[in-house]
This record gives sequence, C-alpha cells and structure tokens, in this order.
Amino acid sequence: MEGGSPSRSGEEPTSWDELYNVNLMPSEIFLKFRKEIESYRVGVNLEFYNAPYNEYLAKLVLKPLAPDRRWKFIYEPLHHEVRLLSKKIPVTKFLNLQVGVGHSFQLHATGWKWKLTTCFGGDGVSSIRNKTSLGLCPGVDFRFGWKADYVLPEVTGALGTGEPLFNMNSGRLQASLDRVEAIFSQ
Repeated sequence: MEGGSPSRSGEEPTSWDELYNVNLMPSEIFLKFRKEIESYRVGVNLEFYNAPYNEYLAKLVLKPLAPDRRWKFIYEPLHHEVRLLSKKIPVTKFLNLQVGVGHSFQLHATGWKWKLTTCFGGDGVSSIRNKTSLGLCPGVDFRFGWKADYVLPEVTGALGTGEPLFNMNSGRLQASLDRVEAIFSQ
C-alpha cells in the first residue's frame, strides 16, 4: 500500500484555486432551428466555437421523427460536405457506438468514421460529461453541455511504517460549461 505523496522537492502545496476550478464561459454556442415536416425533422444549426478556434459552422440536418430512428443526414454548405450518421447504438450500459459515411465535394473524397463514446472518462482522472435540458416555453429549449474532471479526496495514515500517521490529499475538481444550445422548434 502506497502512502500519500509529499510535496515534491519541498514545493509549496497547491493552492485551493488550482485544485478546484469551475469555468462557466462556454466554448460552444449553438442556435438550432427545427421544423417538423410530415415524419421528418428538418433543422438549421448555427454553431459558434469560442477560443482557441473562433469558428462558425452552419449545418442542415434531416432525421426521422420515429422513436426508433436509426440515422440522420447532415449537410455543411460552408465546407461542401454531406454525412449520413447512425444513431448512437448501445454496446453496453455506458458505451455507445456511432458510425458515419461522408463525402467532401471540395476534396472529392468519400470516407467513413466510427466513434465509441461514454459519459465516463479515464486517464487516471474520473470524468463525467452530461447534457442538461431546460424547457423555457413551448417551442424553446435550452441545453447545457457540461463536464467535470475530478479526483476524490483521500485520507490515509500508517503507524510504525515510517509513513505519516495522517495524510490527506484534497482531491481535484475541474468543471466547465462547454456548450450552450438554444433550440427553437416549430
């Protein structure tokens, strides 16, 4: 069993500001306009990306309204690209697979991608990514994408081993509001 790690080479302990940080400035702001036509939803997405990219994207999205919808079609007029994406397919309770085929008219190239996603992260730091929705009034919804990377506090101790009798690691929390979406449906 390892003991808590003392500060390296006599460094001062990390400040509380460095251990616990909450950033409420979103890096992505989306405006989504949706219209239901027969059994399909047609959408126009205006996506604004904050620093470090400072980019803007426009997308036209078409997907079926059926509860078992299996695909969505996306056209990006600024990049002259089209994509057909599968819905997220549950592989396990917390793991999803998504597959897509796309074509770039600028590059004259067709290709496919796949992506495994989960709401939990790794790399020695636990992570939660989530979306929270808030219905403001009929036809207007807000969705907030947020994440929290954390290391839980830990208290350890030992007696007669040369390790400290009591040692505490304060843990860490890095939380951020990554995305704000305003969704207007008709």
